[in-house]
Amino acid sequence: MKTHMIAAVAALFATTAPAPPAFADGHLPNLEGREIVVVTENAYPPLQFMDSDGNAIGWEYDAMAEVAERLNITIVYENISWDAMIPAVSQGQFDMGMTGITIREDRAEVVDFSDSYMTSEMAMLVRGDEDRFSDAASFAADSDLLVAAQPGTTPFYVAVYDVLDADEANPRIQLFETFGAGVAALRNGDVDLVLTDGVAAAGYVDASDGGLKVVGERLGSEDFGFIFPQGSDLVDPINAAIADMRSDGTLDALNTQWFLDYKFGE
Repeated sequence: MKTHMIAAVAALFATTAPAPPAFADGHLPNLEGREIVVVTENAYPPLQFMDSDGNAIGWEYDAMAEVAERLNITIVYENISWDAMIPAVSQGQFDMGMTGITIREDRAEVVDFSDSYMTSEMAMLVRGDEDRFSDAASFAADSDLLVAAQPGTTPFYVAVYDVLDADEANPRIQLFETFGAGVAALRNGDVDLVLTDGVAAAGYVDASDGGLKVVGERLGSEDFGFIFPQGSDLVDPINAAIADMRSDGTLDALNTQWFLDYKFGE
């Protein structure tokens, strides 16, 4: 277990627990086996991704299994690309979406969010031998350097507004359909920087055997939440389950499992 990962986790999960919704009997609601269709991307480790055997795994899957048990719901998973997820949930094609989705006011105009289950800051992930820049300012100063990002994601907007020149069409931002494709491009030398949440970055570094490292200070801050069609009656029960999992230590246990104990890339 690496000291830098412990420090990153301590910073990442230092959140204030919201009060759970009040239910008539003082306990979590029983949804009587109701089927809930949850859509995800399976491309953002360690929250959700495919392992080497083709199994969908990750923090969010384990968290949702806990939610399902506590609320007595049956979960059916579907897969969709990131750029289609929020519109699809907004239109009611799915009951719920999960893929490390940052809670933002513009998104809250079209979907409802759960309470935050995780808070993160962006880290600058680079190749292990990178010596041309050491922070956001020195990256921005070298016009030859490129950053990978998925369009419409928090790393994209942090790259645009916290690292570069606030031009969303800046050609220095190389767009990829998945986060994993951006990391692969970094390792192959096609881009020079990937922005991701601090603990995920630490996990990639830990598994890279010196091939990757983190430079500079943390950038931005984001709260992750699950999304629902507006007006969904699932929001309060899910919030109650999140609060229950936080209070009994389940979220802390999942954080340890996926951000400290899990070996990325194996």
